[in-house]
Amino acid sequence: MATQVTPEHVIRLQPDPTPPRRLRPRGYHRSDVIVLGASAISSLALTWLVATQLLPFQGLQGFLILWAVSFIGLYYLAVRELDGTVVARDRAMGALIAIVSIAVLVPLGLIVIYVTVQGAKYLRTAFFIRDMSLVPPTAPPEQTGGLAAIIGTIEQVGIATLISVPLGVLTAVYLNEVRGRLRHPVRIFVDAMSGVPSIVAGLFLYATLAVRFGFSGFAAALALSVLMLPTITRTTEVVLRLVPGGLREASLALGGPEWKTVWQVVLPTARSGIITAGILGVARVVGETAPLIMTAFGNQVVNLNPFSGPQGALPLAAFRAFNGTGPDVLRAWVYVFVLLMLVLILFVGARAFGRRSLVGR
Repeated sequence: MATQVTPEHVIRLQPDPTPPRRLRPRGYHRSDVIVLGASAISSLALTWLVATQLLPFQGLQGFLILWAVSFIGLYYLAVRELDGTVVARDRAMGALIAIVSIAVLVPLGLIVIYVTVQGAKYLRTAFFIRDMSLVPPTAPPEQTGGLAAIIGTIEQVGIATLISVPLGVLTAVYLNEVRGRLRHPVRIFVDAMSGVPSIVAGLFLYATLAVRFGFSGFAAALALSVLMLPTITRTTEVVLRLVPGGLREASLALGGPEWKTVWQVVLPTARSGIITAGILGVARVVGETAPLIMTAFGNQVVNLNPFSGPQGALPLAAFRAFNGTGPDVLRAWVYVFVLLMLVLILFVGARAFGRRSLVGR
């Protein structure tokens, strides 16, 4: 006999009015801020206790390192108790990356601030419109003239960029797209060049070019291009690897030859990365001094011809000013500050150009 089911026998499940908290590694809630602050305060107290009462040594560096280690440990334990191991590992790794980033940015920021304060104090408008030919050594640092050094740096780095960027991009295309028989020897050679000291490039150009034809800005540009080429090649090769293979296959399927696929598909797709490679190459050499001593040699008078005669440069002028006495040492800060601003302008301009090109596509 069948049992009749009445409404009293039906169990009705009512939904919980408070939805459960979704645990996602990258999702932050108000309680996470409290846990983060409590971990920082408790780790600071623990570090102070251990560093001042238990450990025999003193020092700010050791204190900060111990604080960072204790903070990551306590933060991991607190998050694990609340949200589980997966979220705790993600938060601890994020905290570690943030601490390392701060440890890198703080010294860099201090250097930029110190150079700016020291250099801007003596920088005047006359620095950009005159050279040091009419400035006596005993003149105050406010009368520093840097026109010769600025023109020399722009010409030398510009020529080196015009030489090394096409060669570096073509070499990267050969390594990643063509993949010829000499791919492995070329890659080994590029890796070996990456570790060549800058003084070696200067000695090479001095022995092969400066001894025979004299000092010149062009010899300095060749030395700088030798240092730029490995950086641009390796960076461009990595960027080309990031281009999706489907783009190449689609172009080849439509009947396009390999060279046209590389020229019209691969390189435009990697345009922003190639610009970044050029920026890294410029950053590698813009502050080099050793190659310039044996190639450009330096000049206090403006020399617009990079193919004839010694030529000045900002890092070389700063190096010689630091080795001087009296006002020359203060002039060095002006050269370094202008060099820093020049690099900043180049970086911002190149990044803006690369972003506009990427958006335009």
